Amino acid sequence: MNIDLLTKMANEISAFFATESPPDRAAQDVAQHLRRFWEPRMRRQIIAHVREHDGVGLTDLARRGVETLAAGESGGA
Repeated sequence: MNIDLLTKMANEISAFFATESPPDRAAQDVAQHLRRFWEPRMRRQIIAHVREHDGVGLTDLARRGVETLAAGESGGA
């Protein structure tokens, strides 16, 4: 999938959780959403984008959400 589209989608998800979740919980909620609703290939691609390109184009909250997701994915999730 196109990384620009994945970035846009992750930013939209993070914008939602920025308004709906407590600040200390928002990144976890973004990660949980990505884990539940994105297929594994999409998750791998956005994680690679953060690792290899510092998440260019992602908002701070989206980047933190992907980093939280990556930590869970490496744990065997």
